[in-house]
Amino acid sequence: MIHVLHRTPRTPRTTRSHPVHGVRRRPVRSLALLAAGGLIVAACGGGGGDEESAVTTTEAPAPTTTEAAVTSTTSAPTTTATADTDTPTTVAEAGPTFALTGLPLTDEALAARPALVAKIDNHPQARPQFGLNRADIVFEENVENLTRFAAVFHSQDPGRIGPIRSGRTQDVDLLGSFSEPLFVWSGGNPAVTRAINDSDLVGLSPSTTRNVGFFRDQRPGVDREHTLFGTTTEFWMNFTPIFNPPPTPQFEYRAPDEAFNGEQASGVELEMDGLDVRWTWDRDNAAYLREQDGEPHFDDLGQVNTQNVVVLEVEYRPSPADSRSPEAQTIGTGTAYVFTGGALIRGTWTRDDRTQPFTLTDENGSVIALTPGRTWVELPRIGNTTPLT
Repeated sequence: MIHVLHRTPRTPRTTRSHPVHGVRRRPVRSLALLAAGGLIVAACGGGGGDEESAVTTTEAPAPTTTEAAVTSTTSAPTTTATADTDTPTTVAEAGPTFALTGLPLTDEALAARPALVAKIDNHPQARPQFGLNRADIVFEENVENLTRFAAVFHSQDPGRIGPIRSGRTQDVDLLGSFSEPLFVWSGGNPAVTRAINDSDLVGLSPSTTRNVGFFRDQRPGVDREHTLFGTTTEFWMNFTPIFNPPPTPQFEYRAPDEAFNGEQASGVELEMDGLDVRWTWDRDNAAYLREQDGEPHFDDLGQVNTQNVVVLEVEYRPSPADSRSPEAQTIGTGTAYVFTGGALIRGTWTRDDRTQPFTLTDENGSVIALTPGRTWVELPRIGNTTPLT
């Protein structure tokens, strides 16, 4: 359970806060970020027609953030073998934990802030991305013959994130369980913009923030639509509404020394729109490593990795904002494959309302618990999942 600071609303500091234009008006306060103890790491410095063209700054800010990642994978917590699968499973320490990872709480101020979701580009020109290995949860969704990421940040502050791209109508339902998160995006066509503005997502784009928190990094041979980046520190500091709550837990996590039933699996292959994805279990680092189209997928820290891969097979329908854009149907029920600790748990996902998180149950109807740590949620079309033994 998370210990949350009880805060008294206060008047925003006008020298640091900026009004958010074009979205629902809310009180905004500056939030001084406290670094959780550890290493300070400096990050390395569809539809293009629906992107905003603002933002002219080109210098990337130097982020200051507490970071646990290493070159190939995030440093793994202590592991022990499970009784049922003889695969390692992470041991969670007793005490309060972060809502979106189940890892021990290091700073109550971090736990008390809202989640920040960024739409991150996955076009070949956008790679390597920034920030993926420091997101607590990452959703991969189909867009127009490609995929895009909705990276959810809460317990870590990576500083530079991106490239930032446009949102989709499917984001409104998908992200509704994160308790009014900050939603960092480049903008969208009029219908998508209305959908975001009418939702409880706190939309932050170059136009709504007057470019605060955004910058361009123009690289040779890279089209402009893949050059927009953001700074998490600036977004949290300048645009956190006073009364926005922190996110609630999205998944259950295993208790210390708790064994679990699952079949051994070396990973999973996914056929996404225009992209083949593979996750492979790395026992030495107790993490899954990601490949795209047969090549390792890197961000600014190293190969993209995670402690859990949750595959939710979903139906896609044409978006009401653009019939060419697929819209994931994330309310209802469907087949789930949970890859955790080197094992596969087959089951079902269920979600009755956009404000509720996904419920994951195994074939016996019991709730599936994850390894404490970071989680990737894959949203392939029905039948496009191949577990690897």
